[in-house]
Amino acid sequence: MLSQWLVKHIQNAVQSLLDELGAAEAPALKVRVEQPALMAHGDYSASIAMQLAKVLRKPPQMIAGQLMAKLEENEAVKQLVLRMEVAPPGYINLFIDWTRWAQGAFDADAADDADAGQASTRAKVVIEHTSINPNKSAHIGHLRNSCIGDALVRIMKRTGYSVEVHNYIDDLGNQLADTVVGMLHNPIQETHMRFGDFCWDVYAAINRAYESEPKLVEHRTEVLHALEEGHSNLAWMGTLVAERIVREHVEEMKQFGIDYDLLVWESNIVREGFWASAFELLRQTPLFTLETEGKLAGCWVLKQRMEPQEPGTDSEEAPAEHSADKVLVRSNGILTYTAKDIAYHLWKFGLLDKDFLYAPFSDGIWTSKAQGTRQAFGRADVVINVIDYRQQYPQAMVKQALEALGFEKQAEQLRHVSYGVVSLSPAAARELGIDTSDGKASYAMSGRQGIGIKVSQLLDLMEGVIEQKRSDKSGLSSRSIAAAAIRYYLLRFNLQTEVVFDLQQATEISGNTGVYLLYAYARTVSLLQKAERELGLVPAIPEQLPAMEAPEYALLRHIANWPDVLDAAAQDLAPSVICSYAYELATLFSNFYAACPILKAEDETKQAFRIWLSAKMNAALGDALQVLGLPTPQRM
Repeated sequence: MLSQWLVKHIQNAVQSLLDELGAAEAPALKVRVEQPALMAHGDYSASIAMQLAKVLRKPPQMIAGQLMAKLEENEAVKQLVLRMEVAPPGYINLFIDWTRWAQGAFDADAADDADAGQASTRAKVVIEHTSINPNKSAHIGHLRNSCIGDALVRIMKRTGYSVEVHNYIDDLGNQLADTVVGMLHNPIQETHMRFGDFCWDVYAAINRAYESEPKLVEHRTEVLHALEEGHSNLAWMGTLVAERIVREHVEEMKQFGIDYDLLVWESNIVREGFWASAFELLRQTPLFTLETEGKLAGCWVLKQRMEPQEPGTDSEEAPAEHSADKVLVRSNGILTYTAKDIAYHLWKFGLLDKDFLYAPFSDGIWTSKAQGTRQAFGRADVVINVIDYRQQYPQAMVKQALEALGFEKQAEQLRHVSYGVVSLSPAAARELGIDTSDGKASYAMSGRQGIGIKVSQLLDLMEGVIEQKRSDKSGLSSRSIAAAAIRYYLLRFNLQTEVVFDLQQATEISGNTGVYLLYAYARTVSLLQKAERELGLVPAIPEQLPAMEAPEYALLRHIANWPDVLDAAAQDLAPSVICSYAYELATLFSNFYAACPILKAEDETKQAFRIWLSAKMNAALGDALQVLGLPTPQRM
């Protein structure tokens, strides 16, 4: 990574200056280099002199000049940096010798950094994502979770981590119990092509029935007990419903390139004694107590040491239980979602004296099982959970449980990737028959009310739009393009952004869309194939880069930034950073393609350079697409 290479040498210059001035005990300083928006300000710029001004009590421009002098004495820097300048109020602007960069001049020097970075290859990361309640078909809100999670899997693998992918199946929760109650008491007489779609209507219908028949709610409690205990008629019915739904979910996600290593069933956590082991550990801590009075009398609760930042609403517990004390076991003996999650995370980190048995589920996916074989799952160094922002409080409680048990190191390595939910635009809501006369900017989806756009429904719609707009259908299938377009649409927003889903916007194929990126990649493939086929030219590293025109220069700078963008996405767990990079890269290539003749360049030197530059763009965009989980088509 070029920026990290520069950071290393600037850090050495800073330390040398501090030693020289007798200020070696200065507080920790963060050296950063960035690509300036204006190319006239250099290829990279460092602002560390402004931080040092507070320590050394000197004007930042003077400090910048002193640092630049030290960098100019550095032989490695002189090999790669063509020139430097100091700019007000204290920036050091660096101009890269792009010929040397193209020839890999900094690779040897960066080896130490690369070796240090590869320490991550020894770290095992468990990423949990999807984790849809197994009681009905998935909707686009669920798909955003899966796309984010799968992109993170790809990012972490690409940056050297060993990654294990989990999908947690909540087969003991209220949602599955509701579907079972609905099947028993509220029959549906409509035609459905898929079992999940049938359950979608059953679930919505039973939630409407609860309002007029309160006794059905009591039956849900009976079903919950039966699910936890297992082996009864009700328990087997719940198991059969859940497994059928999960198989549909898994097959559905495959169409978007999303896969898993392990399905962990909540019922195994309870029935195989994982919660019992966690319970015994928690009983040894003062924060875990049995309430004897008040509204929580008879409940086992985990006392909270800090105020919840954003209580929200737990999908498993009623809002009344969201207090400063987190209920783990209700007074009626039923475990809350958080209790089982604590046990699950103790196992994830290898902190329980128990393990699951495992059996094949489908196509290389394993599942936890009461009877099976031993496999090497769990025992993570880092755990990443992709769960929407409404689960911040329960996730904080899992972290606190780890801390209360003395597992501070593991608590530090538990990361919650929070994201905004998907809602419907007024136009999308109207298409589903929702009353939008109140003029709201967006409308929430609700499984209980049967409001939402199913994943299969959206994919079929998008496939139809792509099929109608294509003139040449000899490349990728329209369904593959549709899946890529939807996936990109759900990834390109900042994680905390609420995605207001609009059917018209989602089905666009120009602008900042997945389809635009696929076309950009396919165009470079076609260009490079034509160069070899018609001119006998293959990309080769230039001996000397010619004087660059503005579009060439802008494209080359952006290509050079790809490793840094990838590293930033891994550090921040932010796939949208890569989307932004890829879209800008495709746009810069389009500008370059329009302004600079490639195969008909004015001379052979320019022609060879532009073919090489096109190949570099193809490699960078292809890498970005693969990390995002999008295809790299040879033609569209």
